[in-house]
Amino acid sequence: MNILGLNAYHGDSAACLIVDGKLVAAAEEERFRRIKHWAGLPTNAIDYCLREGGLSLGELEHTAINRKPGVNNWRRLAFVLTHRPDPRLMLQKLRNIRSASSANEALEKAYGVSLKAEVHHVEHHLAHLASAFLVSDFQEAACLSVDGFGDFASTAIGFGHGNEVKIDNRVYFPHSLGIFYSAMTQFIGFPHFGDEYKVMGLAPYGQPKYLEAMREIVRVQTDGTFKLNLKYFRHHTDNVSYSWNNCAPEVGTLYTDQLIELLGPARKPTEPLEQKHKDIARSVQAMYEEAFFALLHALYARHPLPNLALSGGCAMNSVANGKVYLRTPFKKMYLPAAAGDAGGAIGGATYVLSQITNSKTRLHLDSAYSGPAFSDEEIGRLLESKKQEIRNAGCQILRIDNEKELCERTATAIAEGKVVGWFQGRMEWGPRALGNRSILCDPRRQNMKEILNTKIKRRESFRPFAPSILRESVAEWFEQEDDVPFMMEVFQVRPKKRPLIPAVVHVDGSGRLHTVHRETNPLFHALISSFRALTSVPLVLNTSFNENEPVVCRPEEALDCFLRTKMDVLVLGNFYIARES
Repeated sequence: MNILGLNAYHGDSAACLIVDGKLVAAAEEERFRRIKHWAGLPTNAIDYCLREGGLSLGELEHTAINRKPGVNNWRRLAFVLTHRPDPRLMLQKLRNIRSASSANEALEKAYGVSLKAEVHHVEHHLAHLASAFLVSDFQEAACLSVDGFGDFASTAIGFGHGNEVKIDNRVYFPHSLGIFYSAMTQFIGFPHFGDEYKVMGLAPYGQPKYLEAMREIVRVQTDGTFKLNLKYFRHHTDNVSYSWNNCAPEVGTLYTDQLIELLGPARKPTEPLEQKHKDIARSVQAMYEEAFFALLHALYARHPLPNLALSGGCAMNSVANGKVYLRTPFKKMYLPAAAGDAGGAIGGATYVLSQITNSKTRLHLDSAYSGPAFSDEEIGRLLESKKQEIRNAGCQILRIDNEKELCERTATAIAEGKVVGWFQGRMEWGPRALGNRSILCDPRRQNMKEILNTKIKRRESFRPFAPSILRESVAEWFEQEDDVPFMMEVFQVRPKKRPLIPAVVHVDGSGRLHTVHRETNPLFHALISSFRALTSVPLVLNTSFNENEPVVCRPEEALDCFLRTKMDVLVLGNFYIARES
């Protein structure tokens, strides 16, 4: 039995393939199109998944889509009657619903084939909950999805038990923590879809001086849910433009002039960041956490279980995630590698799997390596075809087939302060580089952030870089001890360790860690172990292999990024390419 899972006609469009209860492949469309957060029908991701599974489109038996047109219709009707939104807004939403509902027809049109697959529409937040609980190793868990919007809801509270996951409460449109965070991201001067992580990175540089104003914007309710003060928002009445098809997603201005009256002028993207903007960012994060933890306490009161399955786009807020054990009764948490809408592809597919099989066995995802891989033979042919260009760039190529030697040479380069591109195995699923499509550096060097930003990343100086740490060393270096395989939590670095690794310690003493397991990524574990043998430091600085573009997918993109930037070393499979000093 096979199931194709899709997140289509929304940001971070993606596809996955499950065959006989196992995840064969999963990838976001942006990696193939080279357009960040690409929205539309993910045909390239579908093609990859089918190739990996050895299937044609016509052989698919089930298609799962993480949208369910028609769900919550009574809520929609009540909203229209009470708010009387701009007719163009409603037309826009109807078009988006229609696109999601006709994905099978769109596939038939795009591929020119007739499909026999049964189509399953899975409610958006149910797919989110399934993307966490049904791939965890929990037999039961409290479940929470916090998002922008999907199927007329922004938040879902539920529980999972055995092979089932259910929703028992929702927060409906127009109230949304995702919209709140996005609107404030725009206000601070970060206009692009997905820029919310910049606010999270900026927040530690400020003080929560505007928290009372934020409490005027977001009102936490006595039952633990929340409501937006809608006079500060446009998304529910005005024709806020959304672009969701065959493009990088774009979202129009979400806030009203009354927000400017409350907080003062909004920052333009070209204007300098002032302390006021940092204080607003800190206040936004503090307000999000206030509402988020109110939700979690309400969830625990309803489902007093030790385990939490957390998902939705807001679950990408790794700062808040890192405080769950400190501020709630939950003892163990599972966050999927793709907590946002891309993850709905796996969520929808696993939910369908749970509904159409009698098996008690569940899919368990403890690693994120489900994307394309490339053999040394393929890489060798690429390097041969680009040999002259590589030589002209002053680079030498070595092939090192001994893994121990490859790791030791690479670790030595990192310890010498070189910037290393590391391209190995299958591409990661989700937004984080987890040691297969990574740029690696020495975390001990105070100036490494500046070097990286100058040579390659060309990004805002306030944004932190993450540490990838051997799993067995977490307790020694961080104040909390937990498994963080998908780089989704921020912990405080132990004070005595902070001076040793300044390049990966944020201004507030924290680090967004990634725990590396010998069982799931033996080569990356061996590389960090080699670095530890040289330096006594069991972690490396790890950032995504890209330069203001989606993370590289193919070796061609990795080589191109290496050659056009000032990266020092590129390790492509067993090939070690170094610039001559």
